[in-house]
Amino acid sequence: MPAVTIMLPFNPKMSLREDIEHKLKIVVNKVSKQLRTDFPDETAIPVIEKLNRLIHELNFDTHKKSIAIFVSLATEKVFYLDTPIEERIVIDESFEIRELVYNKKHTIQYLILLLGAKNSRMFLGSYSSLILIKSNLPTNASDYKRDLPGKTTHFSDTHEQKEIQLDRFMYHMDEDLSLILKAYPLPVFVMGTKRVIGHFNGLTKNKESIIQNINVGIENANEITLLEVMKPYLADWRKIQEQTILKEMDKARDRKKLVTGIRDVWYAATHKKGKLLIVEKDFICPASLAGRLDKIQTEDKNTQKPFYIKDAVDDIIEKILENGGDVEFVENEVLAGNGHIALIKFY
Repeated sequence: MPAVTIMLPFNPKMSLREDIEHKLKIVVNKVSKQLRTDFPDETAIPVIEKLNRLIHELNFDTHKKSIAIFVSLATEKVFYLDTPIEERIVIDESFEIRELVYNKKHTIQYLILLLGAKNSRMFLGSYSSLILIKSNLPTNASDYKRDLPGKTTHFSDTHEQKEIQLDRFMYHMDEDLSLILKAYPLPVFVMGTKRVIGHFNGLTKNKESIIQNINVGIENANEITLLEVMKPYLADWRKIQEQTILKEMDKARDRKKLVTGIRDVWYAATHKKGKLLIVEKDFICPASLAGRLDKIQTEDKNTQKPFYIKDAVDDIIEKILENGGDVEFVENEVLAGNGHIALIKFY
């Protein structure tokens, strides 16, 4: 039996409706032609009719960035996603919801906080470019005269005076970083000498956003030099994303918004509480309902039960996406202490 999976960029707020409809028409024609070639009419035509109806009923008022359409004789589903995905069309005898998540584009975006003792700059970065979004030069850095909380302005010697002045400057740079993170909630790389970074780390309130401290004395470096410094750190972007996700989990745990383990995650997902599902990429869990739709019990993969859920993880992924949440995969065993699966609930 034919099963069609279509993944497409779909951003009506940023593209003309006519352009999107033209693209959809090309996709539908391509799918219809292949279905009629690979499958008999009695199974191909009903799927084509379902697909045409789903395309006709798409929501062009959405603020999402992409869509995923699943169609077969038994199933028809449309997911509107916040994350961009690569265009992909798969016609087979089955489809896997995991393919949708694997197919997400992982855009490289980050912040650089370049610190000196008397100046700083903040950049919004991608793999190949940097945009300066905040600058504090020596001429205005000296304007930061307000004392640090709990600090005194009575100095016993010149060295102590310099250290407190540095702390004062770092305190205000951290305040600036807090404001920037509200507009750009991205991983942060802090660059500077060991001394400057030490002062900054001693008082920052943004530790959960800082992915890496880079000890370099290049406070006046240009964008080309900074990109060269960043290259080895961006080589494995998925690792950076994984660090960011784990920090988000820690933050959610502190706020009592994290659930872990397949049973608790299933319960929360069923009650539409899932903001971000984090799961190890190869984690599969057969299960069965435990008397209620929101409770499950795990089963052995060789279970002989007549009715069971082949993989509860796939069902959870579907529930999360249907209700406006997102899904991220991490490497195997990263979540071993959390039952291999975790869910951050809506705040």
